[in-house]
Amino acid sequence: MARGKLRIYLGAAPGVGKTYAMLAEAHRRIERGTDCVVAFVEHHGRPRTEVMLHGLEQVPRRRLEYRDTTFGEMDVDAVLRRAPAVALVDELAHTNVPGSRNAKRWQDVEELLAAGIDVVSTVNIQHLESLGDVVESITGVRQRETVPDEVVRRADQIELVDMSPQALRRRMAHGNIYQPDKVDAALSNYFRPGNLTALRELALLWVADRVDEYLNEYRSEHRVSRIWGSRERIVVGLTGGPEGRTLIRRAARLAEKGAGGEVMAVYIARSDGLTSASPKELAVQRTLVEDLGGTFHHVVGDDIPAALLDFARGVNATQIVLGSSRRKAWQYVFGPGVGATVARDSGPDLDVHIVTHEEAAKGRGLPVARGGRLGRARRIWGWLVGLAGPAVLAVLLNTVDLGLANDMLLFLAVTVAAALLGGLLPALASAAFGSLLLNYFYTPPLHRLTIADPKNIVAIAIFFGVGMSVASVVDLAARRTEQAARLRAESEILSFLAGNVLRGETSLEELLERVRETFAMESAALLERESDVAPWSCAGRAGFGPPLERPEDADVDMPVGDHMALALTGRVLPAADRRVLAAFAAQAAVVLDRRRLQEEADRARTLAEGNRIRTALLAAVSHDLRTPLAGIKAAVSSLRSDDVAWSEEDQAELLEGIEEGADRLDHLVGNLLDMSRLQTGTVTPLIREIDVDEVVPMALGGVPEDSVGLDVPETLPMVAVDPGLLERSVANLVENAVKYSPRGRRVLVSASAISDRVEVRVVDRGPGVPDVAKDRIFEPFQRYGDAPRGAGVGLGLAVARGFAEAMGGTLNAEDTPGGGLTMVLSLRAAGARAETVPPAADIAEPPGGAAGAEPPDGADIAEPERQAL
Repeated sequence: MARGKLRIYLGAAPGVGKTYAMLAEAHRRIERGTDCVVAFVEHHGRPRTEVMLHGLEQVPRRRLEYRDTTFGEMDVDAVLRRAPAVALVDELAHTNVPGSRNAKRWQDVEELLAAGIDVVSTVNIQHLESLGDVVESITGVRQRETVPDEVVRRADQIELVDMSPQALRRRMAHGNIYQPDKVDAALSNYFRPGNLTALRELALLWVADRVDEYLNEYRSEHRVSRIWGSRERIVVGLTGGPEGRTLIRRAARLAEKGAGGEVMAVYIARSDGLTSASPKELAVQRTLVEDLGGTFHHVVGDDIPAALLDFARGVNATQIVLGSSRRKAWQYVFGPGVGATVARDSGPDLDVHIVTHEEAAKGRGLPVARGGRLGRARRIWGWLVGLAGPAVLAVLLNTVDLGLANDMLLFLAVTVAAALLGGLLPALASAAFGSLLLNYFYTPPLHRLTIADPKNIVAIAIFFGVGMSVASVVDLAARRTEQAARLRAESEILSFLAGNVLRGETSLEELLERVRETFAMESAALLERESDVAPWSCAGRAGFGPPLERPEDADVDMPVGDHMALALTGRVLPAADRRVLAAFAAQAAVVLDRRRLQEEADRARTLAEGNRIRTALLAAVSHDLRTPLAGIKAAVSSLRSDDVAWSEEDQAELLEGIEEGADRLDHLVGNLLDMSRLQTGTVTPLIREIDVDEVVPMALGGVPEDSVGLDVPETLPMVAVDPGLLERSVANLVENAVKYSPRGRRVLVSASAISDRVEVRVVDRGPGVPDVAKDRIFEPFQRYGDAPRGAGVGLGLAVARGFAEAMGGTLNAEDTPGGGLTMVLSLRAAGARAETVPPAADIAEPPGGAAGAEPPDGADIAEPERQAL
């Protein structure tokens, strides 16, 4: 069973007229013959709303006892048994009385929708779950009854019921919302002008965001890529601390403000592994950013501000979100911090947001490892301490006599310091240099490189051995830490690849971009060839670098089998990175194979579709062509027969039947030939500029007189079309509309200019077509509903859309207000750019006005079976 459709009337505050608008919509639907019932509507003692309930069927409520009081709730089972086409359910965010079927009314609505019942409901902006904190800060009232945003977002239609704060307060003062004894308290508390203005702004902004989503979907469906500018890309810098969740949510809200905003969270780990975040916290933040529609990235870099800016510029980010530093005040002595550095070096092309949080200025709070691979600065300091330290110590010890044992301990301390700073080699150099100085200055005979006492030889040997041992331990710890950090990064990458293999989500270009990003390369390309002597070709690439004709031309190449290689440019990778690169290369080959299998499957579907078309053509020839031929042959045989003396009236009737059959054959063969040209791609339009009023009247020759009304102004701009294809498209549309219009109801053909497009609308008052079938009616050999076999083979609309798209136009079906179907043929105006497409469908203005004003009609949710082909 098809899922029902949900329409929501959204308001900024109680009393704006949501329930009234819903009931008015119910009356309009009932007048059109729609089966509509009131599942639950609460009029709250408002007279005008109560009057609107008259004439509507109401499903009896379910009575529940709770705390010695009887409450009436929606009876879901009764509504399901009644099974109406449309059910009215007021107050979507309502919490049901304990003992009800579901805890929340929106859950009741979900059951109705799942049963195929269309639902019209109402909700106020303050009841949306994500806005609870904002509404509380405005009004001082915490909303206990909320509805998840996703439930409202999934609604098929959202209509804003708007009213100015002044008009709403007047309605309140007139007693149209609350009882007179509650008016003064309401006006001085919740219904203050400031509160109502803020809530109204929230509602308008929220609906505007939804409109942006609908427009983006429209542009995506119509391949409109140049209407919007570059979308916002927001990079969130994470440290692994608990404030990361706040930053991610803040970035998500920023992204929602712009069209197509994208959030990319990045955690930058130092290559030496000296600082590490909590893996558990990072996993939580990764899940959060992915749940909000963003992506998580792990980047290695010693200079965190530079790495963050490089990443942001590499992904063409427009904004960076960072948290306030967790360093204490005295720690700023060591530098300005990551946030200040990023803001200083971001330049004019990047906006940097510093977000406050509860962990600010409380210290890092992250585990700090004291081992790790020693960086360049530490190695330099290690060499300075290892070579200059013993010399300085020797100068100092020459001024005071501490004894050989103490002198050796001091030299050993310098060696340990050199080992801690610089690792093995500086410590060995310090031990050797210190041993020479001890022997020369402090071991008899003095100032000679000889040792008289064998005990001193043992002491110096032990000193040298201890220095070497300490240096070895420090170096081993550093290497183990480096290996652990590398293995952790490799495990994350391999986990990412394994997940992609299972899900099959990543395309080849995205995977190559991930390779380039992971290894900080300029470009990455997957090269392949058919044989050992065949030239190489590029199957996919990412980044900006010189084109690669052979894997040998790249800085790094990783073979994948005998005739495929992953090539990277930018720098030479160490051997330790090639293991992960091999995994990426194998995954790239898998993605390429999967893409080719998909292409083969698409070709197979195309062939199957072609076979279906050919089968349908044979069926059409076998029946729809045979029927008029049989009629023509019978009429001709009758006229030629000498056994019957036909009167002039009979002869005229037989000749008329021959003419009608020939016309049907001509129309049918023409459509078959046109469909064949479209299927084979041989339609080549001859585009020229022409007035619409010159072509449209010529397309009405095949329909009865007085069955079509024309409204084509002469002031319309000229269109760039093929006149013959346009005439054939309009003729098919008009013929289809006349065929299914009620007797005595004329089809209207109108034209108007919108921006740089001209729209031709063919409007009928027939039974129409439901939304789920609006695209299917344009497929070949579709005759919707109970159209008889003699009504044609179902190619008229398919040919019309094919010709429209061949001329750079579009053809879509819309509901006719009041019942029927409207075919909208959008054409490119003369002088407009070829890639321009029609603007998005108009969005209904929100209803407004004073109390009791009836809002305008909106688009229907439930429609009867309409428009056959």
